[in-house]
Amino acid sequence: MNVHELLKRITINPQIFSGKPIIRGRRLAVEHILGMLAAGDTPEIILSGYPWLEHEDIQACLIYAHHMVSHERVEPLILETNYA
Repeated sequence: MNVHELLKRITINPQIFSGKPIIRGRRLAVEHILGMLAAGDTPEIILSGYPWLEHEDIQACLIYAHHMVSHERVEPLILETNYA
């Protein structure tokens, strides 16, 4: 499955979690999956807790997160200094 097909698994519905990205229209937010992975849960543990979830859904969450942060830009903070 290519990246474009995987990202089709991430949807947004204003009626679910105020429009946060969710997985295949279900009531499971991308941020929840990412949080579980960040906390150390393996994909296998996550899949066992959500029988309808597929490995490709987890992969789609990671791709989505990558796309989001790859567009971030950090602007340097310039402070004026007075050398008078």
